[in-house]
Amino acid sequence: MNRNKVAITINQNTLARVDQLVSQHIFPSRSRAFEEALEEKLKRLDRRRLARECSKLDPAFEKSLAEEGLSGEINEWPEY
Repeated sequence: MNRNKVAITINQNTLARVDQLVSQHIFPSRSRAFEEALEEKLKRLDRRRLARECSKLDPAFEKSLAEEGLSGEINEWPEY
């Protein structure tokens, strides 16, 4: 995976906490700490978006769609 350098401005207290984690060998470097934190945040945002979209669905309607599709195919399934 290609990597790019970026410059950020960060609160001094936050940077001190990150440096402490690096010194405790929790992260190998500042870069890795920030990269993991950003990846985690992006994953959380994606999950929230999925949950938000799912909350828009009507469970009764979705169930009726599933049952409608299933009823036509159930007789066509091979017996095991």
